[in-house]
Amino acid sequence: MNEIEENLEQFGLSVYEQIDKGRSPYMKIPQRGLGNVSFDESSRMLVLGDKHSKRYYMNVAHTRKFMQTLLVASYCRRLVEEGKHAGIRELYYALKHSIAGSRENTFDDQTESNAIAEDIEVSLDLLREQLNLTADRRGYMYGDIVIRDDGDEFNASRLGRGGWAVPGTVEDIEFPEVSAEYILVVETAAMADRLIEEKFAQNNGAIIIACQGQAPRGVRRLIHRLHYERNLPVIAFTDGDPYGWYIYSTIKQGSMNLAYLSKRLSVPDSKFVGMTMRDIEQYGLHSVTERLKSTDKSRIKELKSYEWFKHKKWQKELELCLKLGVRIEQQALANKSLEFVAKEYLPDKIEHKDFLP
Repeated sequence: MNEIEENLEQFGLSVYEQIDKGRSPYMKIPQRGLGNVSFDESSRMLVLGDKHSKRYYMNVAHTRKFMQTLLVASYCRRLVEEGKHAGIRELYYALKHSIAGSRENTFDDQTESNAIAEDIEVSLDLLREQLNLTADRRGYMYGDIVIRDDGDEFNASRLGRGGWAVPGTVEDIEFPEVSAEYILVVETAAMADRLIEEKFAQNNGAIIIACQGQAPRGVRRLIHRLHYERNLPVIAFTDGDPYGWYIYSTIKQGSMNLAYLSKRLSVPDSKFVGMTMRDIEQYGLHSVTERLKSTDKSRIKELKSYEWFKHKKWQKELELCLKLGVRIEQQALANKSLEFVAKEYLPDKIEHKDFLP
């Protein structure tokens, strides 16, 4: 029995032992709400506090969630024992059924089973992926890195321009050979495709990881592992707007929703190369900016209030964005030329370490 199976067994035994002693069984579940999330200065990550709630079987308000928690935990143990994986959508349908003698279903919506899976991973201090639960894959990687996946071994720079699609679970992926010098995390697939076409990875010793919007868990875990296991610096390249900047912050500090996983997903030493407001002036991009909407301005003000954006350089960046009243997309660099981003913009900024912290 491996450690994960033991953790799941202990979770079940704690309930069984309470019942065996004639007690009303309960589970102790860490609270995942924003009220229990804070920014830890020493680790430079978002972390979960020590607040817990108790889920009682004999409390009518808790009974359904209690039952759901045991169902999901039992299903996960079976997956781990059998060496099988299930998508979170499959989890929902596998466990959804009518409860005998009632008109109730075990689950009415996938959001219920998703939340229970997260309760279990935070309670057991495990990744959902270690419980063999996977989400839809999104994002891809391209660069001079050899990947070993379920017995297959290949170089991610020799799979065509589409690169290697990052799976939802990367726990068993191995990296026997890495020739790159750093990771460039790119927000949009279009920009990653541009960099691949211009041979940026080969010419600059980079691994390109396209997160395609907010980085999914599999991509964040992959970045984390490559940084800590292969000592690769992480540089983020997103749109110059509050949404791109927040994408960067989730890679660097973690996210509020998954603060309990920050130590497994975030890379506090990450750097931000662009896009920035200073780029607009420096590269003459005034004519290809987009006006900020009221929602953009509200989001910027929200970012300014976050502890992890309190660094004076970030405060200056956010204030300048509000002052100029514009945002700038990655693709705006095409105004100079298609190859400008790969031949001049990124190489120059990275060489001179022109980063935001």
